[in-house]
Amino acid sequence: MDDIRFVSKEEALKAVKQDGLALEYVSKELRGDKDVVLEAVKQNGFALEYASDELKGDREVVLEAVKQDGYALEYASDELKGDREVVLEAVKQDGYALYYASEELKRDKEVVLEAVKQDGALLDASEELKGDKEVVLEAVKKSGTALEDASEELKGDKEVVLEAVKQDGLALGYASDELKKDKEVVLEAIKRDGNALKYASEELRGDKEVVLEAVKQEGYILYYASEKLKGDKEVVLEALKHGDALAYASEELKKDKEVVLGAVKRRGVSLRNASEELRGNKEVVLEAVKRDGRALYYASSELQEDEDVKKEAQKSNKKLNDRNEERLKQEQIKEIKKQQQTIKQQEEQIQNLRTQNHQK
Repeated sequence: MDDIRFVSKEEALKAVKQDGLALEYVSKELRGDKDVVLEAVKQNGFALEYASDELKGDREVVLEAVKQDGYALEYASDELKGDREVVLEAVKQDGYALYYASEELKRDKEVVLEAVKQDGALLDASEELKGDKEVVLEAVKKSGTALEDASEELKGDKEVVLEAVKQDGLALGYASDELKKDKEVVLEAIKRDGNALKYASEELRGDKEVVLEAVKQEGYILYYASEKLKGDKEVVLEALKHGDALAYASEELKKDKEVVLGAVKRRGVSLRNASEELRGNKEVVLEAVKRDGRALYYASSELQEDEDVKKEAQKSNKKLNDRNEERLKQEQIKEIKKQQQTIKQQEEQIQNLRTQNHQK
């Protein structure tokens, strides 16, 4: 290593106690000094990377490193990657450290259970343990998407999948086709994340109860509903309460004045998705431009020249500009205060240095 900054043990110890990674800049001899390396890995487990090969195989040193950061197992000797106590300590700190464990320990149920309890890290477990219900249940309780790495059999186990979707609704994407048809499972997934509707069976994407539950979270999820429900007024009105969903409504409902008014009152530019007839309806267009002056762009050419409509659009745009100006002003004030604080800190540091030099 060319950039050697610390050659004495005293200097090295002082440096690594403050920043373990300073071990990179000590002499080769001191990177093989157990006292120095122990202090380094206690401060930052990743400092093990810079230890001598001999100390990467020292059990006491490696245990200290993985207790501080489980992923430091990456730099341990192959022998210690197969040491059960060392690996257990590593995965207790970071479940994903299982990646660096020996193949034998990836088959050790106790070790893998400890890993998945931390992070749901099932990916690096043995194939046998990916099919172990106890292990997989622990994994999906911590991270629902761990279901992706479970065996095909357990992806079709209702108890396992329910636990997974309760933790992360999108885990439904990894469930068996059979369970994507199960209304209880799908409803549980949607309650956790409405976007899970896209993984539901075609039949359930046409189930009104299921779709209503989904669009109550985000209106745009109407996109995943069946064509029939995209034409269901109750469903679409509910979706509009929770986002810009008019684009996904049926052509028939884009002609429905009540539906379109409900959309433009919440988001003026939703006018662009209304029928041509309603984009020429003065009541609808006025509501749209009151909400957002930019909606004028989507009105019929006739209403774009209407004085009442233009006046409302201008008022709306002025409000928007005023809000933007106020927001910009507040951001500028924050930036000035931040700069003033930085200058104050720098002045204090300079004064402290002057005081220290004066004392010397």
